Amino acid sequence: MNKLKKIVREDNFLSLAGNVVIAILGVAGFGLLARSLSLDVFGEWVLFITGGSFVEMFRFGITNTGLIRYLSGAEQSSRYKLIGSNALIGLGATILVSLILFICNAFFGEAILNSGYGLFFKWYPLLAFLNLPWNNALVVLQADREYGKILALKSINSGLFFLVIVMNSFFIEMTLSQLVVALLFINAFTSLISLVLGWDGVNHITKACKSTNRTLLNFGKYTTFTLIGTNLLRSADALIISLSPLGASAVALYSIPLKLTELQQIPLRSFVATAFPKMSKASVQGRVKEVKDLFYAYSGALTYLFVAMSLCTFIFADLLVLILSGEQYLVVDPVTGFNVVDIVRVFSIYGLLLPIDRMTGIGLDSINKPNINAIKVFVMVLANVIGDIIAIFVFQSLIMVAVASIVFTLVGIWLGMYFLNKELTLSYRQIFVSGLDFYKDLFNKVTNNRFAEIKQINN
Repeated sequence: MNKLKKIVREDNFLSLAGNVVIAILGVAGFGLLARSLSLDVFGEWVLFITGGSFVEMFRFGITNTGLIRYLSGAEQSSRYKLIGSNALIGLGATILVSLILFICNAFFGEAILNSGYGLFFKWYPLLAFLNLPWNNALVVLQADREYGKILALKSINSGLFFLVIVMNSFFIEMTLSQLVVALLFINAFTSLISLVLGWDGVNHITKACKSTNRTLLNFGKYTTFTLIGTNLLRSADALIISLSPLGASAVALYSIPLKLTELQQIPLRSFVATAFPKMSKASVQGRVKEVKDLFYAYSGALTYLFVAMSLCTFIFADLLVLILSGEQYLVVDPVTGFNVVDIVRVFSIYGLLLPIDRMTGIGLDSINKPNINAIKVFVMVLANVIGDIIAIFVFQSLIMVAVASIVFTLVGIWLGMYFLNKELTLSYRQIFVSGLDFYKDLFNKVTNNRFAEIKQINN
């Protein structure tokens, strides 16, 4: 029992549990909306979520990564100054983004409405202010490795909205605007909890000073671009498809394999969330060998895990699509001529490449090289956009869009290892050796503990 409690309280477990809970609720809600909304209306919802995710990369990218890095090894005297600067800069970014969206909607409202982004420009400026406190709380809690509290906040936010989706699907049919209004209230409630508990750091905003503002902004000018670029790698496909003759219906179809890919990334996001503070702290304290060991262990273990997951995704692609979105997406769509199952299988190959690519980016940020990581991401975005344009406007194929994802990720792995090797002197081989060692150690711990328990019982 004591061993079980120890495992449940362990950082990696709590981080993984949090992402699993959110992913389950997100996928279930996505599936219910896919079944209850028409293809065009569902496409509008996907564009609203895509637009919001992209803008939030800018809002929170300015300070989040920098705050985690510096707060992980900060002394108590500078801690509250850093948290206050994070709250102040986040508020300023939110005001700027909301103002830009409001002005654009006022002057180009008709064109925006015709593009399918009307919902986003109308409601996101308000949502940005309502979700600011609880998103600030998440980054402070991650830096402090308070994964239990992160799990609680995310569960409240995602759980309440999932209940709204269930009500919409089975009891009360709601319009898209009504769903968004419900989302606004839920985010306001989650932020209120963060404010009351003092997790968001807004009470330290007056402690912000020029030095901590400058520290976060200097780091953030690179990580902002990196995070926006990372989001573009996910959202550029939907954006370019939406602007092409393929339209919102193709966006809706393509969003299904993307959602399944997000499921693959649950352990990746979870372990990266714990790896970054550890690697940053080791880097700040000059423990270079520990940084390398952490990089090897996380990269290798996740790569082997993703091999198993990608194999399952490839083999059971039909079943996964059926569970997520229903029988209507198992066949070739009569309007667009695309098959979702085929796209899912291509994305399963893409999933194999994600761990090393993501860990090279984390490694560069943790050793205070966000500018190099920004260059890496810029090249990947450029390769992705060029690939998408060729796939959509030349081949008119969603499968080729998925293939472009494989290509730009290979480019990212090569660049990441090239730059990181200059700082740490790395080996591809050691990634896989450390991955095997990780699972050998895990197996030995489990079996030894099991044998010890049996021996204790027999005695």
